[in-house]
Amino acid sequence: MPPPDREAVAEQVFAALADPSRRAILAALAAGGPATATDLAARLPITRQGIAKHLARLAEAGLVTAEPGERRRVRYRLRSAPMQVAQQFLAALARDWDGPLGALQEHLDRSAPRPSGTAPGADLT
Repeated sequence: MPPPDREAVAEQVFAALADPSRRAILAALAAGGPATATDLAARLPITRQGIAKHLARLAEAGLVTAEPGERRRVRYRLRSAPMQVAQQFLAALARDWDGPLGALQEHLDRSAPRPSGTAPGADLT
C-alpha cells in the first residue's frame, strides 16, 4: 500500500486543529500524558461525551491513538507523526513564499521615493 498523501495528512491535521476544544484536548494530553475520556473531562470544561466525540476526530486525523487499558478503559496517547507532516507542509509553503516576498520587498525598496541625499537601503528611522 502506498504511503498516505502528505498533503491529505496535513489537511486532516489542520481540520482537526481548527477546533479550540480539540486543541485543548491535545494540550492536556501533551501536559499530562495518556488519559481516558473521563480523565480529560475532569480536567477540561467539556463533557465526557464531547471529549469522546473530539477524540474520535483527533484519532481520524492520526493525532491520537487509543490504547486498551485496565477494566475496558481506553487511554488516548498523542501521536506526533501527523503533526510533523503538517509542520513540513507549512515549512515548504513558507520557503515557497520567501523568494517572491523577498523579491517584492527589494522591488518596493528600490521603488520607494527617498529624501534627497539618502542612499538606497539606508535606515530612515
